[in-house]
Amino acid sequence: MTFESSLQQLAELAGIVSEYHDIWGNRHTASDATRVGLLHAMGIACDNETEIAASLANWRTRHWRQRLAPVQVAPAGQPVRVQLHLPESEMATRLRWTLTLEAEGDANSTLSGDFLPADLPRLESTEIDATPWHALGLDLPAIASTGYHQLQIGDSQLSLILHPPRCHQAFDEKQRVWGLSVQLYGVRSKRNWGIGDFSDLRHLATWAAQSGADLIGVNPLHALFPHNPRHNSPYSPSSRAYLNTIYIDVEAVPEYADHGGAKVIVEAADFQARLNALRASELVDYVSVAQLKTIVLERLYRHFRKQHLAGNTPRAAAFRDYQRQGGADLAKFSLYQALQEHLYAEDSNCWGWPVWPQALRDPNSAAVAAFTAEHNERVEYFQYLQWLAAEQLEAASATARQQGMHIGLYQDVAVGVDLGGADTWADRELFAIGARIGCPPDDFSLMGQDWGLPPWIPERLHEQAYAPFITMLRANMRGAGALRLDHVMGLMRLYWAPPGEDARSGAYLNYPLQDLLGILALESQRNRCLIVGEDLGTVPDAVRGALYDLGVLTYRLFYFERNWGQENHGAFKMPHEYPAQALVSASTHDLPTLTGFWQGTDIELRTRLGLYPSEDQRLRQIEERRQDRGRLLATLAHAGFLPEGISQNPELVPEMTPALLRAIQRYLASTPAQLCMLQAEDLLGQNEQANLPGTVEQHPNWQRKLRLDIETWMSDKDIQAMTAVLTHERNNRNEQNQMKS
Repeated sequence: MTFESSLQQLAELAGIVSEYHDIWGNRHTASDATRVGLLHAMGIACDNETEIAASLANWRTRHWRQRLAPVQVAPAGQPVRVQLHLPESEMATRLRWTLTLEAEGDANSTLSGDFLPADLPRLESTEIDATPWHALGLDLPAIASTGYHQLQIGDSQLSLILHPPRCHQAFDEKQRVWGLSVQLYGVRSKRNWGIGDFSDLRHLATWAAQSGADLIGVNPLHALFPHNPRHNSPYSPSSRAYLNTIYIDVEAVPEYADHGGAKVIVEAADFQARLNALRASELVDYVSVAQLKTIVLERLYRHFRKQHLAGNTPRAAAFRDYQRQGGADLAKFSLYQALQEHLYAEDSNCWGWPVWPQALRDPNSAAVAAFTAEHNERVEYFQYLQWLAAEQLEAASATARQQGMHIGLYQDVAVGVDLGGADTWADRELFAIGARIGCPPDDFSLMGQDWGLPPWIPERLHEQAYAPFITMLRANMRGAGALRLDHVMGLMRLYWAPPGEDARSGAYLNYPLQDLLGILALESQRNRCLIVGEDLGTVPDAVRGALYDLGVLTYRLFYFERNWGQENHGAFKMPHEYPAQALVSASTHDLPTLTGFWQGTDIELRTRLGLYPSEDQRLRQIEERRQDRGRLLATLAHAGFLPEGISQNPELVPEMTPALLRAIQRYLASTPAQLCMLQAEDLLGQNEQANLPGTVEQHPNWQRKLRLDIETWMSDKDIQAMTAVLTHERNNRNEQNQMKS
């Protein structure tokens, strides 16, 4: 075998896809350099033929010597065949299998049976170190109960995960609802501390429910980096299993009410002046907000220790219960935060665990244990913050339910985590350190995208019986009626950029789609949580088909829903052309608002920042946008939604108007899609988008605020008119569906 062919074989075993087609239909083949870079990131030696041969042999040997796989995922209610690996010498020894079903109530139930390996079907055979080995098929009876069951054969164990056929469906398939999506940090109110918080979310849930909405969506609320508030991207978190504590409403913490000293600090004239300045600023000042909240929260924690923990009060018992439930994962996460804070205070260049002292990079080291013993109180402080955040988020979720929302809180899950964060420190072997998740070039990111997030290694995820995936889902479904999976294609494949190369040099890695979908369905049903898959961009038909069968809603954006045939090339689709099992929205955080799209604000910004690879591409996009304005007006006119007095000639409509905004949202609300989302920026007619992909320091991403305090929304005529249109149009769609049935 040549170097190239053996390298390709090793790459394919590791999951690297040989080729893909981009959004324009162009074929791309993974280069040898890309394969080598990605294999290195997974810890697989491949620099020469000798190393590749050794890696291939090691892969094969490990696979065969593993008597049972770590995990198997299958539909409940169907017979399951488990593969068992045995050497020839054990084929005549009778064995016993025991299947322990997940506990229901107070007791587990078990099934068991005996078998002679020689009587089982031989699926495959090989020879390892001159010893014959056989792959055998052991057939288990159909198990009706879904759950996480354990199969034991001798000393080997397999986690058998049996799942339901579909994800949870939140309401009758004929029902159509609408919701509001907000970037929580950007919410203005007369009482917050310069950043939207969990109390704002609770108040927004009340307003939205009273305005006719059935869900309220937020940006990812994942834990970021308290030591460095400037690291503000919700899609580059430290951990996806914990919360961003900057969203805590300090004055709503129970300890604040009975801590006179904290109140004195907050009510002081200087402190109030700083709060007023933070509320008035056009952008979120994360550093100043964090400083003020920390001043008070640290005092509240000390008060909590003195008044509650020392007195063993019911509130102390609730906190201890939270710690017990969090277990080792919570302990490790809070330990990371304490360590990172401590080391950053000593050296501001200490951005994350990869640059920590070597002895502290291993969570199980003696040095880490010594730090824990010495700084136990600070570790507990970070657990206290997580507890407060969880309490306040649950209060917002409960308010949404109490106000009668069918779905309530709609949470967002990022596709990965930051290299230097808590998740990668806690389980470094799971991640391909050096590789980064991204996407190949497309119309909106002509240079491709590199999100700087190290991906999970598929084989390591399987070895851990998918525990990190399960933990992440459970954490984000807690209190949520719906969950959006960012870049849902990652359940099947992710685009990896190799170490030292940009996104254009990447390749796709395969993931175990059917296994992950099965777990998704199981957790969705258990948590009664509707699933939305963000399936924009280059998505294989196999993914969309599997998601549809599972009951996952597809994610449809107005900008991308076009007819590209020869007739009316590029025209926006008519409402009836949208699918029913879908969430529909005009835009998203990475794309221009409707006002920005109409006025070309995003094009002007990309020009100013030099984000176009060539002048030809910039001019092409300007011309395409000019045509899109005409297409948009023609579509609204054809659907009967063009407002009176607005011309179909875009040259005569120089600016986006409230009436035109309402017409577009009415158009979307009239589609068959089950969910229709309204972005808060479009509700308020704002120009700037939340994030401009391809920029970091050049643009104030994740900092823009909404232009109005939420206290004024109820009295704003344009806002009232918009919500009335959405409620009316969704009700019309519901009535039409009922008549058809």
